Amino acid sequence: MRILRVAGVIVRRCGVAATLACLMLAACGRPDVGVGTPAGDASVDPVASVQAWRDKHEADYLYEWASIAGLHMLEPGTQTVGSDPAAAIVVPHLPPVAGRVTVLGQRVEFEAEPAVSAVRKGARTRPQPDQPPDEPLTGPIVLHDADLERDPEVAIGSVRLVVHTGGGILALRVRDPQSGQARGFLGFSWFPIDETYRVTGRFIRDAEPRELQVLNTYGDIDTYTTEGLVEFELGGQTLRLRPFTTRPNRFYFVFRDASSGEETYETARFVYSDLGEDGTTVIDFNEAYNPPCAFNPYTTCPIPLKENILPVRVLAGERAYPVAVKLPGVR
Repeated sequence: MRILRVAGVIVRRCGVAATLACLMLAACGRPDVGVGTPAGDASVDPVASVQAWRDKHEADYLYEWASIAGLHMLEPGTQTVGSDPAAAIVVPHLPPVAGRVTVLGQRVEFEAEPAVSAVRKGARTRPQPDQPPDEPLTGPIVLHDADLERDPEVAIGSVRLVVHTGGGILALRVRDPQSGQARGFLGFSWFPIDETYRVTGRFIRDAEPRELQVLNTYGDIDTYTTEGLVEFELGGQTLRLRPFTTRPNRFYFVFRDASSGEETYETARFVYSDLGEDGTTVIDFNEAYNPPCAFNPYTTCPIPLKENILPVRVLAGERAYPVAVKLPGVR
């Protein structure tokens, strides 16, 4: 294993043989949970908007990220999945043999045992009144393939299974709200909402959009699109951040600041904003939040670009998680 230090954060570069340690590429998924406030929209109460955003963020994160209980490397061929210690992929809270995962190149299929009740989840987010219904499985299901728009999630009881890809490796991500990992989640802690941390920035567009290769906390590379810089005033200083573009006119900021490693999470925080028609964007740092790697060892997150390390303390948004997360042992 090779140890790297990037922007003050220790990251680990592993080979495939390191199995689980390198497989925790459960990258923060770029969870675009904020709806944002359009630039110049004076009709929105900023405090109420932030509080509503925080409420939704907490519910989404509890369902989607705090419940992650494991990540298992998938080998070519067929592997059993279940709670039996002899299973190839051991998942507590499943039947002894719940089913089989088959890997053929980059295609992954799952077939439940005949006596096991499994469903294809209708939506890969926390339950909503208008989401598609769950569908009982009556045969094999493709969990991952290049032709799929989005990989499905399979549920057996309260346990959910989905394929995670990263760094050319296939892994089976397990979500289990009854796991020790989920039950031990210590919750969210926020700074009081402070409107001085709601800033309007000017978008400075690059000549052409470009792809950036961004190092993550396990020494692997993620690719992001960027189109320019956002310049704004904060604490009496003119500052710039380079956002990634997740969809047209939607900005994703990965940043550190002078409070990182003390009051706030040391590696990075995330915040989203929308680009207005006038070329400005409102960045509300009250909605800056910790990536899942702050509290879940089966996830990782991008290292901020050097130009996204702010020299000021941003005491807004989410505070540091109360305990340091340790890597689990290698499977």
